[in-house]
Amino acid sequence: MMADQLLPLEATPLLNEVPLLPHMVNGDSIQQVILVQVNPGETFTITTEDGHIQCIQGPAHVPMMSPNGSMPPIFVPPGYVSQVVEENGVRRVVVVPHSGEFHPSMHSPPPLHVPHYIHHPHALLPPPPQPVFPAVPGTGELPPQFLHQHPPPHVFQEQEPRSHGKTNFIQRDERSLKMQEHLKKRLTDRQASGHTNNKLNRPPSSPHKVLNSSNALILNGNGKGQQGAVGALKQKQIGKTKGSPEAEMGESDTESRKCDTHLSIGKPVVSDIQARSAVLSWNLPVSSQDGESHSHSPAAFTFEVAISNSGKNGKFKSVYVGEELTIILPDLRPATCYHARVSATSSSIKETISELVSFTTESCEPDCPAAPKLINRTKNSLSLQWKSSNDNGSKITNFLLEWDEGKNGPFKECYYGHLKQYKLTKLAPSTRYSLRLAVKNDIGMSGFSETVTFSTAGVVPPAPAPPVLLEAGVTWMALGWSPPAGGALDDSLTYSLDMEEEGSGYGFQPQYNGDELSCTLRKLRRSTSYKFRLFAYNSGGKSSPSEVVEHNTKPDKPGAPSKPVVKGKIHPHSVRVTWEPPKDNGGSDISKYFLEISEASAGGRWEPIYSGAQREHICDHLRPGTSYRLRVSCASKGGESQASDVTTVRTVAIPPGPCPAPALVGKAKPKEITLQWGPPAVVGGSEITEYLLEMASLEQDERRVVYQGPAAEFGVTNLLPGRTYCFWLRAGNRVGFGPHSEKAELCTAPGPPEQCCKPLITCRSATCALVSWESPVCNGAEITEYRLDWGQVEGSMHIIYTGPCQSYEVKGLTPATTYYCRVQAVNVAGVGLFGDMGMVTTPPSVPAAVAVLHLLEEDQMEISPPFSTCLAIQWEEPCCHGAEITGYNIDYGEKQLVTVGRITAHVLENLLPDTLYRIRVQAINSFGVGPFSHSMKAKTKPLPPDPPHLECVVFSYQSLKLKWGEGPSRALIPNPTQFNLQMEDRFGRFVTVYNGPCHTYKVQRLSESTTYRFRIQAYNNAGEGAFSEVCAFTTTKSPPAHLKAPKAIQLEENTFEITWEPLQPMKGDSIVYILQLAAGREFDQVYKGPEPWFRLLAAQTNCEYRVRICAGRQCHDLPGCPELYGPYSPSTVFCCQHWELGPATAPEGAELVQSGKQLREERVIAITLLCGFALVTILFAVVIQYFVIK
Repeated sequence: MMADQLLPLEATPLLNEVPLLPHMVNGDSIQQVILVQVNPGETFTITTEDGHIQCIQGPAHVPMMSPNGSMPPIFVPPGYVSQVVEENGVRRVVVVPHSGEFHPSMHSPPPLHVPHYIHHPHALLPPPPQPVFPAVPGTGELPPQFLHQHPPPHVFQEQEPRSHGKTNFIQRDERSLKMQEHLKKRLTDRQASGHTNNKLNRPPSSPHKVLNSSNALILNGNGKGQQGAVGALKQKQIGKTKGSPEAEMGESDTESRKCDTHLSIGKPVVSDIQARSAVLSWNLPVSSQDGESHSHSPAAFTFEVAISNSGKNGKFKSVYVGEELTIILPDLRPATCYHARVSATSSSIKETISELVSFTTESCEPDCPAAPKLINRTKNSLSLQWKSSNDNGSKITNFLLEWDEGKNGPFKECYYGHLKQYKLTKLAPSTRYSLRLAVKNDIGMSGFSETVTFSTAGVVPPAPAPPVLLEAGVTWMALGWSPPAGGALDDSLTYSLDMEEEGSGYGFQPQYNGDELSCTLRKLRRSTSYKFRLFAYNSGGKSSPSEVVEHNTKPDKPGAPSKPVVKGKIHPHSVRVTWEPPKDNGGSDISKYFLEISEASAGGRWEPIYSGAQREHICDHLRPGTSYRLRVSCASKGGESQASDVTTVRTVAIPPGPCPAPALVGKAKPKEITLQWGPPAVVGGSEITEYLLEMASLEQDERRVVYQGPAAEFGVTNLLPGRTYCFWLRAGNRVGFGPHSEKAELCTAPGPPEQCCKPLITCRSATCALVSWESPVCNGAEITEYRLDWGQVEGSMHIIYTGPCQSYEVKGLTPATTYYCRVQAVNVAGVGLFGDMGMVTTPPSVPAAVAVLHLLEEDQMEISPPFSTCLAIQWEEPCCHGAEITGYNIDYGEKQLVTVGRITAHVLENLLPDTLYRIRVQAINSFGVGPFSHSMKAKTKPLPPDPPHLECVVFSYQSLKLKWGEGPSRALIPNPTQFNLQMEDRFGRFVTVYNGPCHTYKVQRLSESTTYRFRIQAYNNAGEGAFSEVCAFTTTKSPPAHLKAPKAIQLEENTFEITWEPLQPMKGDSIVYILQLAAGREFDQVYKGPEPWFRLLAAQTNCEYRVRICAGRQCHDLPGCPELYGPYSPSTVFCCQHWELGPATAPEGAELVQSGKQLREERVIAITLLCGFALVTILFAVVIQYFVIK
């Protein structure tokens, strides 16, 4: 059989569904053994009895047991069929290609999986002498119509994606398709329920029979099993190991880009090969470019090591990335063939991969086996069974089983052989035995397994102690017990608890069966007695019952009693209530009742008024007509019950008690008395609804009702002045009226006087008036005083006089104002009505005092004065008193008075700096001056700096350099005194030309011979100082302009005419010229005058002359008529030649020489001006950088 591939998932039952036979099968049974042949290089996968997946590599024969002797169905991949071959009575299942066209490029068929057949537990049978079919390791690809997508595999998760190819394909039969659909549905159900068997993903027990635990993908259900995964390598600090166990690096078949630089690395070398580690080393790669080789340093490359244990074409896994040239490969599997390669990468050179190096790890002793399992036991024997562990490349030959002989002492050998089960006999009953297992192969002995303890069956345990009550509730009980005394220790000791309910008649019933030493019984009846007994069980049988004990459940809380009810008649101050016991007493008698009471208006606060066993109580000390709430609760052994329903009881109301005597409110009036009273002390439990007021005179005994209603105040009218009256009061509620109050005797007051006549008003001055009036009728009581009501508005008047006089002088009036007044008479009886209104207008007078006076701040003024010597004040215009205000007097010091016009703001100047002044203002009109306002204190600021002395240090016809003060030209200290330099313009206004800390400034762009007026001001934090006196500085007259070089024309042999460009007169000043002649180094003046030409006589022949000219300005307006000369012109060179030699050419030659000299001088002047302008520009840049930026 060829079995290099796994069966497709949709056509193969899950491996964990194949049961395994736990014991050896007798050959004489009806069961039949069927051999599954596994050829060399192929793999067959089965499920062991503990759920593990076991991969069997060929050559091998796998014995499978058929329970009924039938042939199992075989599902094969497309292009293969299964055949049954029988030789010597033994049937063998093989898988062969469907047709004869089978060549090595085809992929191997998958291993068989036989559903519902049993794998024989014995070792695999030896392979036949010759294989039936050779292994076919295919690398082809399946046609696209046979590729199916599957969900993530649940059985073989460590499969390498492989493809297989076959040109001929035979469709599956109908039974196979139905089986496929059935298995796919079951697989989908298992995925949805989430119950995937984790045992299927466990690693195999042998490196030769293992599925790789790395990532895998199954295409069309086929995949090649990959052997044990290599763990992460522990390298030096420079190297790094990939942390994810699924990190894989596959071979890349893509074509690399062409590069001029080629990198090559030699084949790595494996040394020091151990069973689980090896040393891998390699050399530095060598790069070649244009036929030349170059070496590199190790730091220039990053190396990656990948290994594979599934062949040269298998899946490679990256295990190291770093810069080291030697690493240790740890965590390898023993007796496993590995292939390793090294790749080098650099930032500038493409990746290169070395040749593969193959090596096989050494074999070693087997892995530690699993602990043996107990399959049967008796009183004198234990039957054990175990499984083999990983052989690590060497076949397992024997098993070593050790035990402690039941003495908890050192372990001794009890079995040594090749069998996988053993029976210990002649053992003691109820005894514990500890065992452990080791495995041996040709290389050595493995370590021992975990120690397990098993016990033999024992005798019947003795009767246990009766159960003890741990805790009891209303419907449950927690019982506990201890193991039987004197009994042997037994793992399988269980207990059975029986219970009998009191009065049930059913006897003891089992309630618990288990190995715990306690249990909780629930759903019991409350306050009930239960009987219990306990049995102990072991493998030997059942013990005698324990003593019978009796335990009770707790009683429950009683139910709420019945709602309390009123018994008998409800009284105003008491009520009798009774109640019934609860229907459910909770299993115990009621021991006490609790009665609580609460007023309906008290916010629900309950107060206990009774506690006892009686079911009746009289609630006394109640208030009449009040609603009360009553509730009752009870208590028993089970606890306190809930409160009963609430009963509301209202006591009977009664008429109210006597009211206090009515009292007089205020003073009695001549014809009216106002009475006031309060509610009675006892309202009778019902709201007071009305009051009854009765009145009688002293001469009469008959009472009459003067008021009946709910108000607590009433005014009795239509009374006679000076009479005494008696009053009684009664209060009533819904029940009736209460008794009369005590008698109240009250007397009416005398009547107020009659209305006064219109007063007579006489003005004595603008602020004083005399008011007089006549006395009115007094109405029975002497007038004690008069009241004068005075005001400027009729509706807003106030009393200004109260007294017995019949006249009053009103002072402090406002002139030119209309006033109103009226008079009122008063006696002991009261106040009479006001008389008719009188009116008077006062004559005009001086203004009133200024009411509002305050100081103006700098931000409130458009032009800020110097606040060190000035104070700006503002006030509001007062009342003019009938005459228009013409001005104000401002008093700001001792005998210092300033008169201003009709303004409301003024600046007080020429004050002392840093001085406190008291300022007050008075208004002036045609009648005189008014009173001063209130004094306002104001203080001047400190004096600003004085203006410095201004002088001109440099005069020019275009500029004036001014200087002031003493100090450096630059401000070298922080916050220096600042200066404000102003110059008068042509409109007579002073304009600021400089503002800064410097002490000099050059005013430029001025006109010649012009007088300019300047003034300067200094200011600092104290404020701005005063301006200095105006200083006038005059610019000088400008000299004449620079003349061009003169021209020399030879007239005769020794005569030359020198001419130059004339200048116009300058502002009325005439121009004179000075002509200088030089035959050598020094110039001599040869002409001075106003003409623009000069004739030079007696010139020497063949002599070179130089002439230059300058213009002078005759200043006629200056004393002495001084002359102001400008610069000399460039020199003109000419030579006096003999007249016969060239009379026509001599002037022409002199003119050419003069033109050349003039051109050179003009160039020199241009260069000089350009250098001067550059120098000035640099100077300005430096000044701006220093003063502005810094």
